[in-house]
Amino acid sequence: MRAAPAPRSTHGPAVVAFGGGHGLSASLSALRLVTDRITAVVTVADDGGSSGRLRDELGVLPPGDLRMALAALCDDSEWGRTWRDVLQHRFASDGGLDQHAVGNLLIVALWELLGDTVEGLDWVGRLLGARGRVLPMAAVPLRIEADVRGETGPRVVVGQSRIAVTVEPIEAVRLVPADPPACAEAVEAVRSADWIVLGPGSWYTSVLPHLLVPELRDALRETSAPIVLTLNLAAGTGETAGMRAEHYLDVIHEYAPELRFAAVVADPAAVEDPVLLADHCELTGAHLILRQVSRGDGTARHDPLRLAAAYRDAMDRVLGDVG
Repeated sequence: MRAAPAPRSTHGPAVVAFGGGHGLSASLSALRLVTDRITAVVTVADDGGSSGRLRDELGVLPPGDLRMALAALCDDSEWGRTWRDVLQHRFASDGGLDQHAVGNLLIVALWELLGDTVEGLDWVGRLLGARGRVLPMAAVPLRIEADVRGETGPRVVVGQSRIAVTVEPIEAVRLVPADPPACAEAVEAVRSADWIVLGPGSWYTSVLPHLLVPELRDALRETSAPIVLTLNLAAGTGETAGMRAEHYLDVIHEYAPELRFAAVVADPAAVEDPVLLADHCELTGAHLILRQVSRGDGTARHDPLRLAAAYRDAMDRVLGDVG
């Protein structure tokens, strides 16, 4: 194997991207084509699969979404891609290691050795030659609860993994513990950012939770950095089944009515009524950037090149207004 890549000089605007899982991986894969100065702030409420087992057994932050963000930022070299594949590799066995991701185990091992969550993630980032930094949104593991409108009346669904697949309309979500402490480095990243990107992703369990951490919500409200909201490519199933494009903005407004967006990026194929969406964007002062950002193969997956172009367009529009 070749030697680890030498540290590179950074260039481009300082961008903070919020989310979790595959949605955050999509935005990071695009943003790395725009800048090397990326900070990913990741939700820490996962309670399923390998992450759920590790948090229950060891009392640690769930590492899975953090691992995926690190993998998305890996250096584009043989070294970076190889270690990315190692991180993402899952064991298949009849024993206790079945479906554990190697990266989850590595991250947790570093946390135990170093006694510092952020330092452990930084070490994995160095191993990957990552184009940026990955941070948890909160300093403690979180659980999500949702009030849903069930067929026989209201009920509470507990846990990200269960909420993500519920088909009943979600009326409210909250974090446990309520008002958790934010990761201090994440708050500082927001305050010193040039741009903020929120979404795409599972809206109630990967995007919205960031706004339920008071220190992060305050930092987003107070930052001078323009905020770009990235809408999903399809309503999908589970927690967002039946949601229209403008409903994503309504959910954000319900929990953070003071939050203003500079731009909203949406794929025309995922917008039922462009005029109605434009009206909702105008209420937050946002430019609506309608661009094909999907791969075009029939799957609801973002194309990194197209999404990067949409982000550049959003930045140019906003900077044009300022100029």
